Amino acid sequence: MNHNTPLSPRPLHHLSDTQRLVMTTRQLRAHGVSAATAAERCRSGGPWQQILPGVHLLHPGPPTSEERLHAALLYTASRAPGGVAEPTEEGPPGAEGYGPAAITGLAALALHRFSSAPPVLSLDRVDVLVPRNRRLRSTGFVRFVRTQAMPRSEEIAGVPTAPVARALADTVARLTDASTVRRLLTEAVRGGHCEATAIVGELSASRLLSRPHVVDAVDGLLAEGRAIAEGQLYEMVRAHVLPQPLWNVDLRLPGGPCLGGVDAFWPEQSVAVDLDTRSSRHEQNPPPAGFTGRREHLERLGITVVRITPRKLREVPAQQAAVVRTALMAAADREPAAYVVILPR
Repeated sequence: MNHNTPLSPRPLHHLSDTQRLVMTTRQLRAHGVSAATAAERCRSGGPWQQILPGVHLLHPGPPTSEERLHAALLYTASRAPGGVAEPTEEGPPGAEGYGPAAITGLAALALHRFSSAPPVLSLDRVDVLVPRNRRLRSTGFVRFVRTQAMPRSEEIAGVPTAPVARALADTVARLTDASTVRRLLTEAVRGGHCEATAIVGELSASRLLSRPHVVDAVDGLLAEGRAIAEGQLYEMVRAHVLPQPLWNVDLRLPGGPCLGGVDAFWPEQSVAVDLDTRSSRHEQNPPPAGFTGRREHLERLGITVVRITPRKLREVPAQQAAVVRTALMAAADREPAAYVVILPR
């Protein structure tokens, strides 16, 4: 008899390798392996090992990164009322079978392929994000991070993973080294994982902006995020053969107050582009009062203001170029705009 494979009235062929090799006591029982048999096989020198309370690794060697992550999630789910979802003949439960939980922190950044995040196997702890009302105690290599509202997780390699901005906030909360914080935040923006303001929103929600080393990193991050968005705007104009605008200018009435700065301005057509670099979570909402008031003021003067977000520049640049082109073409049908003074920003 092969002691590495549980005798089972239920087939295991539909499970992934990791799901075959990491199981809870309850799952093993469903496959015909009693708790006593599992405990016997997990004795010192045996073919199995108990990697976490109630979670078994069905081979004697060290766990892989994937096995470690699934073990952490199985342990979390097994502590929920009713326990972890069971595999069926149709297939494994998938990420949703772990309940309201997601890998976060450095382990999540590793899953998001951050080069500045260490490999999962080198981490002393795997952080698991759970709702605040869950009564869970960190144990072994599992550390729980609680939140009032669970974000929508992303499934990476079958593992529910916190979005980048949330994973960064949970990572930064435990870091004191300014250079490490700066390196992680910079990679998030330069690598296109998320926008700077989305990160700042999560850091603010986690009350981390009172820490001097975090504030210093954020100042550089916002400047970098803005520069990246401006570069994408330049590329959109070039790639879609739009007329060259005046870049980064302030508009002012002759002898009057400043009307505000715009990122691109076509004076002959009186069309301006304003980059809205607020947090991506707000992009579907109406613009803030300050933006709305300035836009309305400019439009009362006959200047068309096109609002573009960094996310749309990145994901649908052709659509944004079409919006700008339409505004430029419509200029001929409008009343002439008021004369404004254009100054470099």
